[in-house]
Amino acid sequence: MPQNLLEQLRKFTVVVADTGDIEAMEKFRPQDATTNPSLITAAAQMPQYQPIVDGVLKDARNELGEGATDQAVANLAFQRLAIAFGKKILAIVPGRVSTEVDARLSYDTEATIKQARAIIAQYDAAGIGRDHVLIKIASTWEGIRAAEVLEKDGIHCNLTLLFGMHQAIAAAEAGATLISPFVGRILDWYKKDTGKDFHGADDPGVQSVTKIYNYFKKFGYKTVVMGASFRNIGEITELAGCDLLTISPQLLAELEATQGDLPRKLDPKAAASKAIEKITIDKATFERMHAEDRMATDKLKEGIEGFSAALVKLETLLAKRLAELESRTPATV
Repeated sequence: MPQNLLEQLRKFTVVVADTGDIEAMEKFRPQDATTNPSLITAAAQMPQYQPIVDGVLKDARNELGEGATDQAVANLAFQRLAIAFGKKILAIVPGRVSTEVDARLSYDTEATIKQARAIIAQYDAAGIGRDHVLIKIASTWEGIRAAEVLEKDGIHCNLTLLFGMHQAIAAAEAGATLISPFVGRILDWYKKDTGKDFHGADDPGVQSVTKIYNYFKKFGYKTVVMGASFRNIGEITELAGCDLLTISPQLLAELEATQGDLPRKLDPKAAASKAIEKITIDKATFERMHAEDRMATDKLKEGIEGFSAALVKLETLLAKRLAELESRTPATV
């Protein structure tokens, strides 16, 4: 019986679910799972997850006390909510869950380190080993420096919102466990900038991840590559063989429903034989390469702003929900 594309992909790529929807994870049973502020915000509004939200809000209120404002409680609750979902997710997936540091801290190394340690402390308290958690940090120079410190402390990091080779190399040289180059968002930028559409191996997002993968394998970096943010299954099949791919439930379903042969496109042995120039990244080089890359500059800024806006929306939703809970059961919240 012929295998579907998803079954074939699993043979040489770790499949990760890109969602906060626990029911979707139960259906597709990925190895790992990733979330981000937008996904957590969406999941928090689903009726089936309201008990998780309410439990987090009650715990935050109890911790801060009756004198704390609803906004202060909501701010603490949003930090705890991602971890609450993370713990639920780890009851399903055998591998790792990625939990994101507040995107509003993306240019603050010390604040990022502090929040990352607080996140890990909560997973530690829940008896969840560090090998099951990745801390997601935006791939700014400051974020990469935070990851360097955290990795030395045994806290594994996922450098996200990654769009350029300079970000990838800096992350690998900092010892990051994993990077998440954003395939679909790169495609979005080039479509808008050129007015053209791109398919298959011509997709600039696919080309970017292929280049990063080959560079890492050529020079023996331990940092693994997880392609992210896909717009269609064509992007996924072109990256078959990448260390990991994080895929939305919709595209997982499409891969599962599609028959056909899936050849491996990325391979460490093939990468080792390629002629690739080694690049040394310091802060000045990073900033120069970033400034010269309009796409990376635009998409990193847009991504941080988008995730920050999602957090503001989530805090507003949580404050509203808290007010509803306390108006109904003031004595028990």
